[in-house]
Amino acid sequence: MAITAEEVKHVAKLAKLEFTDDELQMFAGQMDDIIKMVQQLGEVDTTDVPVTSTVAEARNVLRDDVAEKGTDRETLMKNVPQSDRGFVKVPAIIDESEAQ
Repeated sequence: MAITAEEVKHVAKLAKLEFTDDELQMFAGQMDDIIKMVQQLGEVDTTDVPVTSTVAEARNVLRDDVAEKGTDRETLMKNVPQSDRGFVKVPAIIDESEAQ
């Protein structure tokens, strides 16, 4: 199954990408090579090969989830440039006057 430059161009368009004709040819060749490698892997007989879920020893390295008292609001609010009624005041991101 050969990947054509037109197929690469179609996928690029869906992803809103633009490539030169030379790049399209290069990517088509690379994608075709990848598909051939995957097809080659599918031909390997794995009948007696045990399932491998991980190749590294799995250990839990996370700390215990213990609730701790946090920093009080008054101390935190000393570090913010602006606050309003106990909340951090930030610039508006969405201007509701532009809503349609």
